[in-house]
Amino acid sequence: MTHRPATPSTAGRPDVIAQAHARSLQVGLRASEIPDFQPLARSMLRGVIERNQSLYTHALPVMETLHAQIVDTQSMVVLTDSNGVILHSLGDSDFIEKANRVALCPGVSWAESDRGTNAIGTALVDGQPTVVHAGEHFLQANHILTCSCAPIVDPFGNTIGALDVSGDTRGFHKHTLALVRMSAQMIENHLFSNQFADAVRIHFHARAEFIGTLFEGLAAFTPDGLFLSANRSALFQLGRPLGGMLRQPFEALFGFGFPALLQQVARAPGEAMTLTLPSGVRVVARGEFNAPRERMATALTKFGERHDVLATSGARPATQAADAITLAALDTGDAQIAAILRRVEKVHGRDIPILVLGKTGTGKEWLARAIHQDSPRRDAPFVAVNCASLPDTLIEAELFGYEDGAFTGAKKRGSAGKIVQADGGTLFLDEIGDMPPAQQVRLMRVLQERTVVPLGGTRAVPVDLRIVCATHRNLRAMIEAGTFREDLYYRINGLVVTLPALAERTDLAALVSRILEQQRDSERIPLRVSAAVLERFARCRWPGNLRQLANVLRTAGIMAEGAAQIDVEHLPDDFLQDCIADAAGVDDGVTASESATVDAPAMQRPTTSAHRMEDWQTTLIEQTLARHRGNISAAARELGLARNTVYRFLRRRDAH
Repeated sequence: MTHRPATPSTAGRPDVIAQAHARSLQVGLRASEIPDFQPLARSMLRGVIERNQSLYTHALPVMETLHAQIVDTQSMVVLTDSNGVILHSLGDSDFIEKANRVALCPGVSWAESDRGTNAIGTALVDGQPTVVHAGEHFLQANHILTCSCAPIVDPFGNTIGALDVSGDTRGFHKHTLALVRMSAQMIENHLFSNQFADAVRIHFHARAEFIGTLFEGLAAFTPDGLFLSANRSALFQLGRPLGGMLRQPFEALFGFGFPALLQQVARAPGEAMTLTLPSGVRVVARGEFNAPRERMATALTKFGERHDVLATSGARPATQAADAITLAALDTGDAQIAAILRRVEKVHGRDIPILVLGKTGTGKEWLARAIHQDSPRRDAPFVAVNCASLPDTLIEAELFGYEDGAFTGAKKRGSAGKIVQADGGTLFLDEIGDMPPAQQVRLMRVLQERTVVPLGGTRAVPVDLRIVCATHRNLRAMIEAGTFREDLYYRINGLVVTLPALAERTDLAALVSRILEQQRDSERIPLRVSAAVLERFARCRWPGNLRQLANVLRTAGIMAEGAAQIDVEHLPDDFLQDCIADAAGVDDGVTASESATVDAPAMQRPTTSAHRMEDWQTTLIEQTLARHRGNISAAARELGLARNTVYRFLRRRDAH
């Protein structure tokens, strides 16, 4: 039997399909077999779902989000248990009929022993994300499918199910597996948080902006400081297998006393700290212990006098590990920024809402943190919420909190929500323009009444907080289009400031020095750049603004480790190519009508030929997708395009 060349998922393991076919033959399957159309009876399927209730509950909202990202692509999202039995599916109506022809529906087993080589069964056997495309399927009936699947593990490392996207072979795209893998990881993180709702939890990552995202490390400990478990990202960062860390003390993994962590969590919940992993890598971390005050006090008392050693234990708040972000620290010599800071200082100590406008990456959160740090609320929490990064199905619970039993799978004793967590301090709502309309109504009520009612609750909880919002969108245009509430707009724009793009600023050299100082990981990474590098920087248009500058400097710093300074040869190649194009007077080629909606890294100007224009557009989309790790919805949102447009460009590219 001939098969297609290995897909990207199997290119590194060329024997995966061959081994799967050998297993299919060993169990007596024949390639010409007709698929079994006898799914489990409804009562039996209900019993299987009940036995996998936790997986089912936490997977459903993630499946809905994933389906929204691939809608209208002739495909469907499938959830199975550990035996490959389909528990639930969501799909395009025109594809479901095709799926039913091959028994791709709830209640049917897609284990290798029943269906031969297929993404679900093979991924469960190998324990690895897998793509099986067209003729790589063992059963000939399944050659109409292209499938991308990732196993789902519970907080203890046991495989409990699989998440799969199956579609028409003509819709194959290499980014699909990345979306499936991220969605499976999201489910695993939800399961982790629910499993260890009563434990001491650490959220950590080497890059502060990844805290609170899908890519953060999660580790759980007993109130005595003994390791319980960690998610995939944490295991990768710690560089150790799960079994090798069980019952290890907190100090052995994060380099300072557990009592210090408890004291920090009790004193300032959610405040960032700088910790050191066994490898010597420094990470930003936030501790969490959702326990009543009495239980927290009991945990601290167990350590006696040791809980007063925060200042000497090696744990430092992240804001003390480097220069604190203050308004004065943001004044690096640019006249536009200085004018903005003067306006903000005039409302110092007054709870006037502030709306920060500006393109993506211009430093809106830096300004929000500085506003908080220079306010009378500086000792209270600063809570940041990125409205664009939370699925619509989760943002309500995250923001407003929920009571115990508010919905299936809710944490024990409920969750306070970000608004209540910010009580007494500052709530920063980033990308407020991406907040769903229903939540805009609830937020409006909170701002008007200064109370919040958790999901499933009846008692209004009073809150005292300052609101700082930010967006790169044109909210007035959204009001005209009916996608943003006018009454909410006038509630959040007490003072409006617009941050300039990096290319418009005159303080580039000072910003480079500040960012290098903040990013410094060791004495071997240079703290300055050469004059030639600054000259290159001055000619770049910096479409990604401060975020792009920080990423370029981080990469260059690693390349220049041990050198006296960062020089041109240490800069990333793609950045240098962009700079060459900029120096030649090349612009991004975006038309006036497009520039109103597209906020994305600009590329070289396309020529007037349609072919060059198409190449430029495809490259732009590829770079945006890479930056968002394959997330089609996030890339489309940043580009100002429909998801189908992004898919169309990618299909056209793959067809060439």
